[in-house]
Amino acid sequence: MTASPGPAPHRPRARTLLAATALVLGAVAVPAATAGPTQPVDGAAGVGDPYWPLDGNGGYDVTRYRIENRWSFDTRTLRGRTAVDLVATDDLTSFSLDFLLPVSQVAVDGVPARFQRAGRGHELRVTPAEPLAAGTAHTVRVRYAGRPGRQSYAGAKAWLQKPGEVVAMGEPHMAPWWFPSNDHPTDKALFEVAVTVPRGKEVVSNGRLVGRTTGKRSVTWRWRADEPMATYLAFFAAGDFAIERGADDGLPWLNAVSQQLSPASQRRATRQLRRSAPIVRWLEKDLGPYPFSVTGGLVTSISTGFALENQTRPTYPEPYGDMSLLMVHELAHQWFGDAVSVRRWRDIWLNEGFASYMEWRWMEKRWGLDPQEQLLSTWQNLRGATTFWSVPIGDPGPGRVFDWAVYERGAMTLQALRHRIGDEVFLDLLRAWAGERPGPDATVEEFEALATQMSGEDLSGFFDAWLRTPERPARTVANGLV
Repeated sequence: MTASPGPAPHRPRARTLLAATALVLGAVAVPAATAGPTQPVDGAAGVGDPYWPLDGNGGYDVTRYRIENRWSFDTRTLRGRTAVDLVATDDLTSFSLDFLLPVSQVAVDGVPARFQRAGRGHELRVTPAEPLAAGTAHTVRVRYAGRPGRQSYAGAKAWLQKPGEVVAMGEPHMAPWWFPSNDHPTDKALFEVAVTVPRGKEVVSNGRLVGRTTGKRSVTWRWRADEPMATYLAFFAAGDFAIERGADDGLPWLNAVSQQLSPASQRRATRQLRRSAPIVRWLEKDLGPYPFSVTGGLVTSISTGFALENQTRPTYPEPYGDMSLLMVHELAHQWFGDAVSVRRWRDIWLNEGFASYMEWRWMEKRWGLDPQEQLLSTWQNLRGATTFWSVPIGDPGPGRVFDWAVYERGAMTLQALRHRIGDEVFLDLLRAWAGERPGPDATVEEFEALATQMSGEDLSGFFDAWLRTPERPARTVANGLV
């Protein structure tokens, strides 16, 4: 995610190798004769993320969401039903879904289930007619209707709307405003999104457009994401959009531009979005194969104040100038944040610092700017910026996950690391981290371990100085500044 560029030129706020560094803990086997049957439990209302403990839920993994919603521009009401396909990981008497809208009915495997609100309305506690056994697959269907614009969670009102246009996007929270979910990046799933709007309106979402059904007064747009996705990266936009499709060297793309923008802004946005696929191909040179089957982008007329890396289709505010750095940032997130997600929100540097660094890489390769000179000048110019240096970007705190320091100091950290370990090792490291990981989510500590293993150097002091110390790193060889 990046801040809105506004009218001024934008400067964003700003399996193989891991095995060698993993700590393997031995397990003590329990003899089968002593292991009795387990008692079903209530699944936890939250995965225990240190920043937002109620995000996500315990006791199950989601495999697929099938969302069918209807949006009314006149009443600003969302009505729908969502099927959540899940596998129980514990024996469950009940479980929770993260959701904010009023619910009228819940069924588990076609059988009505009891439900109630908890956690100040954010938690939908579901009690099925029969307990769910660990390892078994189930489908939970939820019916609901309400006004998302009236809902809030964790101090935020994330719903973005204006007359004639709506965009459901946000970070770190968005899903609970428009579909029930296990809302944490560690539980990725496949998505099918269908949204019905008045005839003549368009709907854009993640992945591929797989169908459009037009009735007398309404039209339903159906989208499918072919790769697992974190819930906060799922989005839809509805309104009057000009949609353009094509392919670049075999990579399909789909772009959409709000027709509520001025004609000049529409033309500017269309031209710039056409660069999405070429930028993806450029990023592949450093990061390895693009992790998804389609790309593109959307420009909204809503004053969002930020851009967001919605998987396969980042969303941008109205462009006032060159969007290349902003697009590089959001498209780099397709690797850093979307394909490799944070295991805890405190690991946000793995998303924002890395995407910001690819902007530096763009400026180096396309504009001839020396990244080490940029590092040193930024370090010098910010010598008195105590507020900037006070943010430990390896664990910035829930109120500062999108602080400028996470972006800019994050990019500085990676350039300092590059200078410390050398270009060849550093670029190999980026590629390994983006494409050779054993799992879909990661921690800062895992990146540190991989960097140490690949470089053969003790980097503990380096990472302490750049990620954990709330002050400006000293200008030393060890810190990559000499």
